[in-house]
Amino acid sequence: MASFSVILGIIGNVISILMFLSPVKTFRRIVKKKSIEDFKGVPYITTLLSTSLWSFYGILKPGGLLVLTVNGAGAILHIIYVTLFLIYAPKDVKVKSLKLVAIVDVGFFGVVVAVTLLALHGSLRLTVVGLLCTGMTIGMYASPLSVMRTVIKMKSVEYMPFFLSFFQFLNGGVWAAYAVLVKDIYLGVPNGIGFILGLAQLLLYVFYKNKYASKSKEAMEDGGGGSAHPIKGVIQMEDFDNNEKMKTISLNQGAFGSTGSKDLELGVKDNL
Repeated sequence: MASFSVILGIIGNVISILMFLSPVKTFRRIVKKKSIEDFKGVPYITTLLSTSLWSFYGILKPGGLLVLTVNGAGAILHIIYVTLFLIYAPKDVKVKSLKLVAIVDVGFFGVVVAVTLLALHGSLRLTVVGLLCTGMTIGMYASPLSVMRTVIKMKSVEYMPFFLSFFQFLNGGVWAAYAVLVKDIYLGVPNGIGFILGLAQLLLYVFYKNKYASKSKEAMEDGGGGSAHPIKGVIQMEDFDNNEKMKTISLNQGAFGSTGSKDLELGVKDNL
């Protein structure tokens, strides 16, 4: 069972790191254009906090190496993303983002580390940090709920990219199974919730995708504004080349909900 948990942990590391790498395309664009355009820095700043907290949890937890490695990698990547964002952001956005980084990633995280190491002792350290990580991860996993409501209301999966749901389902399932094997409730609860929410999204996608395809076909036949193209799941947020319009859904998570993670930043691109 120990070797199986290691295998699951390694698989989880691979999935989460791939999700952490998803913003690379966006930042290549930012560097090339020397502008952040309409991209927002908040998802990267909050994911940096999440991965930092999970990394600290991995350090505190006996046998937490696999938790540390994936989130340590995620934290390093998001330090790079945040740095590039700050370099190319206009002055007003840069000032606001620097304040947020100082408050969230430096101030809050620093306070958590200091209080944990100086004021808490024994198992209480792991409990406090674990609860903080769990709360953040549940919040990140729950972020697509508004999208699910939109899908049900509109009876269309147009605004719910398949790969966002699939990777949330896959990531949550792998880390939840790992948590069961290593008996880690702080890892298991948020990822179990993520697994269930991911499954619910996949079921909605299966139920409504044919209805969306039918609507698209009808729109084409009616000549309603040009051609309709199938939805394409793309990693990261925007791609406004030519007349393409991006409809973005951002889910940044720190490997476990972070998962990767997310970042996970996934969007839907329609050619309109």
